[in-house]
Amino acid sequence: MTDLTALEADLIGQIDAAADVAALEAIRVAALGKSGSISGLLKSLGGMSPDERREVGPKINGLRDAVAAAIAARKTTLEDAELDKKLAAEALDLSLPAVPRRKGSVHPTMQTMDEMVAIFADMGFAVAEGPDIEDDFHNFTALNFPEKHPAREMHDTFFFNRKEDGERMLLRTHTSPVQVRTMMSQQPPIRIIAPGRTYRCDSDATHTPMFHQVEGLVIDKAIHMGHLKWTLETFLARFFETDSVTTRFRPHHFPFTEPSAETDVQCDRSGGELKIGQGSDWLEILGCGMVHPNVLRACGIDPTVYQGFAFGMGVDRLAMLKYGMPDLRDMFAGDTRWLSHYGFSAFAAPSQAAGLS
Repeated sequence: MTDLTALEADLIGQIDAAADVAALEAIRVAALGKSGSISGLLKSLGGMSPDERREVGPKINGLRDAVAAAIAARKTTLEDAELDKKLAAEALDLSLPAVPRRKGSVHPTMQTMDEMVAIFADMGFAVAEGPDIEDDFHNFTALNFPEKHPAREMHDTFFFNRKEDGERMLLRTHTSPVQVRTMMSQQPPIRIIAPGRTYRCDSDATHTPMFHQVEGLVIDKAIHMGHLKWTLETFLARFFETDSVTTRFRPHHFPFTEPSAETDVQCDRSGGELKIGQGSDWLEILGCGMVHPNVLRACGIDPTVYQGFAFGMGVDRLAMLKYGMPDLRDMFAGDTRWLSHYGFSAFAAPSQAAGLS
């Protein structure tokens, strides 16, 4: 029979010597665990006679209770000591100056949008706005989208559930509905830009489900592609803060413009840096064209009297190109480290006179 007094003294000594909670847990498992020394003694009671169990059982149970109580007391002591040590390490000297607060900054998207508005305002454009939630007519039908156009499908557009009359509202896929609303509410001449949020089912390094666009519209008599080309080249030169840019118009198709074009700007990609206005490379930067006569008719404007041009560009992508951001998704991640690096001072509002960036 094991000497219970000696075993108790040995275990109590180990408990008192435990340096931390982990060491104490190891002692508990060795004594009270499934295969522990005290647990083994309790299991041996089954092989004893009734008289032996009556004599030895209370002693073993008393040993178990004494060891368990010693472990609980030592654990409380160790945890209190650990907490005191942690509190001492985290103590604050309230007599020291406060840590400077992180300064707020303007998000690159908002900075870029303000730069674009400043440039176009100097060119005589007004700013127009419209709702983010649109109906099918303003987002598609009035813009000459055919009934079965792929953009109307669920894989491209965020649709809401149908109303009782069967109409489906949607999150606008471009800011072109603002152009439609402007043409239906005022008579030419019209010269506006429409900045705002847009939504499409797409997400990768250069696409996000929500992004920002600036679209432009000019409606007047005798408007032609030459006016469009001058407007875009003037804007790009001022935005990228270079003396001049060379553009290339490639034929394209948009339902709401005819003719339509993708606009490339001359650039230099050598040395791991993008430079606009020099070099021999080309970069696609926006879409544009002459407003389709069907769009003018849908908005109540006579296409035999008035003509116009329209263009659209991604604000977030222009910010990436100008300020060297590699991944579009970072702009919407809300990482304060990224914002502190790429953010702009709120006191440096862009203007043609004081400078843009």
